Amino acid sequence: MKLNIKNPLVFVDLETTGIDVIKDRIVEIAVLKIHVDGREELKIKRVNPGVPIPPETTAIHGITDEDVKNEPLFKEVAKSLANFIEGCDFAGFNSNKFDFPLLAEEFLRAGVDLDLRKRKFIDVQTIFHKMEKRTLGAALKFYCDKEIENAHSAGADSYATYEVLMAQLDKYSDIKNDVEFLAEFSAQTKNVDFLGRIILDEKGVEVFNFGKHKGKSVVEILEKEPSYYAWMMNGEFPLYTKKVLTNIYLKMKQK
Repeated sequence: MKLNIKNPLVFVDLETTGIDVIKDRIVEIAVLKIHVDGREELKIKRVNPGVPIPPETTAIHGITDEDVKNEPLFKEVAKSLANFIEGCDFAGFNSNKFDFPLLAEEFLRAGVDLDLRKRKFIDVQTIFHKMEKRTLGAALKFYCDKEIENAHSAGADSYATYEVLMAQLDKYSDIKNDVEFLAEFSAQTKNVDFLGRIILDEKGVEVFNFGKHKGKSVVEILEKEPSYYAWMMNGEFPLYTKKVLTNIYLKMKQK
């Protein structure tokens, strides 16, 4: 089967210093680019996170401070990476909750404002959990009867995710071989920002999805309680969430 895509599709997998989207940093990134004609192109790059890698994290992916001490910082490779994924849709495993939000944070810290608003995001883990509820290793075994070699290396995990998606398309007749369908099917909510702090409700209105104002219109809250904007901008929210909030705030002020 050939993947039915209108734009190149990149499978992204990150190895990081931890699991905090705001505080942690990338130490290795793999981008498997599937071109419209089916051609595959894999780029794997280690980067110096600029902070120590905790031993418990090294125990998972095997990357030490020594391994990355002479590698470039993310900001030094950000522009070339942005050029490589420009115009692409995205896929990954648990990527909507982790890889894509963290990657967006790294780009913003590097001063690269990558426009992702028109991109589609497929989370293969969500498809798997909706259909079978397992992990990536179990998914590869279940769908492809394979074991992951070099698990928790970015390249191996990217290829495993790609193989699982292709097998899912073969197995489930009610899952369309279409990026727009897959992106919507694998989305938990209609997120405006990556982590879903702001989402679209059933009417397409931007609403908060956390805290005391959960379910309430962002614009209405900012109009009634302007200090809430300042609280979020000064709080420990992802840079991308703050960017989305600022865009809404500026549009509101222009009306």
